[in-house]
Amino acid sequence: MKNVYPLQFVPILKERIWGGEKLKTVLNKSIESVTTGESWELSTVEGDVSVVANGALEGRTLMQLIDESPNEILGTAVYQKFGKQFPLLFKYLDAREDLSIQVHPNDELAKERHNSFGKTEMWYIMQADADARIIVGFKEKSNAEEYVSNLKNKSLLSILDAVKVKSGDVFFLETGTVHAIGAGLVVAEIQQTSDITYRIYDFDRVDAQGNERELHIDQALDAINYDKVDTYKQYAKEVNRSNSVVDCPYFTTNFIPLDGEINMSKNGETFTVYMCVEGVFEIAYNGVKYSYKKGDTVLIPAAIDSFVLSGKASVLEIYIS
Repeated sequence: MKNVYPLQFVPILKERIWGGEKLKTVLNKSIESVTTGESWELSTVEGDVSVVANGALEGRTLMQLIDESPNEILGTAVYQKFGKQFPLLFKYLDAREDLSIQVHPNDELAKERHNSFGKTEMWYIMQADADARIIVGFKEKSNAEEYVSNLKNKSLLSILDAVKVKSGDVFFLETGTVHAIGAGLVVAEIQQTSDITYRIYDFDRVDAQGNERELHIDQALDAINYDKVDTYKQYAKEVNRSNSVVDCPYFTTNFIPLDGEINMSKNGETFTVYMCVEGVFEIAYNGVKYSYKKGDTVLIPAAIDSFVLSGKASVLEIYIS
């Protein structure tokens, strides 16, 4: 493939009833509303396909690049496993208000019902207001009957586990985990390529027209994992090293506290994505330096086998192993 280089994409901005302005004030995104909830950084979800923002390939879509050069973009192992599908979706979220309480189906259920991947995901907390919290799973092992009873009585929150969070916390959510991002949080989210969400409670909110958002209570019943789950991930923060955070069948995420310079080598089997969650850094490749700041996301095509990271930053490194 000609013109291979680190690729940035035009953010796909999403209005949300719970969104705010922190994607601009914290992450420097060009938003114009006061209710922008999400910035989709890398996506091949139908109707929301990312477009290259820099260099010779500017204006081309990620799907076009994959279709023309799957091994060079995705990597040999990823292409063999997923075909010409980009298997992950990368986002930044700003929750001015609580998100709905929701759950995502597993691969089998999502395939059967929606011809889609499931939605295993992880959250990296980039910024947290005082007392901000998330909801992740049940306080104790539950069951469908108890869950439905509390849902009907509007007491669902009493059996769900609310956890206070701070900047740098990481949570790994397997499919079936009932969850919600709470108000006052900016989050980097890495997930399987899927937009399948079963919304089960929305705090009785209405939109500007007085309408409540659709709920998916019946669909969620057999998608929920009623066991108590441990979602919090502890991880090392050794400087200038790729510290393992999450290693699952769908993606591997490392945390790099960058302070100086690292020579990186890749084997061509997978693409790599870097999300800058703090600071600024550069990638030097083929005699050119590419600069990134907090809130930027960059795709390193699999065909790039060596490059140099430099700067002072906190960076998430994501690939498929």
